[in-house]
Amino acid sequence: MKKYSEFRIGDIFFSICSISKKELEEYLKFSRVRNAFLENKQKGERQLISGRAILSRMEGEFTRLSQIYGNHIVFMGDSEWKNRATRFVNPLYVDQVLKLKFTVSHKEDIDDEFGKIVIDYEGTTQDGEIIVISKKNIYRIKKEPPR
Repeated sequence: MKKYSEFRIGDIFFSICSISKKELEEYLKFSRVRNAFLENKQKGERQLISGRAILSRMEGEFTRLSQIYGNHIVFMGDSEWKNRATRFVNPLYVDQVLKLKFTVSHKEDIDDEFGKIVIDYEGTTQDGEIIVISKKNIYRIKKEPPR
């Protein structure tokens, strides 16, 4: 686990994951997302994964990174938006491998107890095809992690 003081702008972390049919069904049941695209799959077609499910998995993978896990860290909203953007460039399907890249793009102190790190996400297939790009995901992180 890295401490807040050890994070540097430009630090890059990686993870690899996929979303199984069972995981997607559980997510859709939990989130109550309804989408005809996801429900009306023809026999033999690959199952498309919703963008919300992809972002949820990316967020989960980020918090499980060895550099992050164990920190007191909270995903924050941004009332001013400030060019935050998520773009889905290509579809992702059930059981397709998603390679994740997390880049620290900004870091600043909030107060004596907490700091803020901003993370840019990028998800690609094994072949390097971009699936999703998500910029300026803001996290509040305790400067001294719990002991």
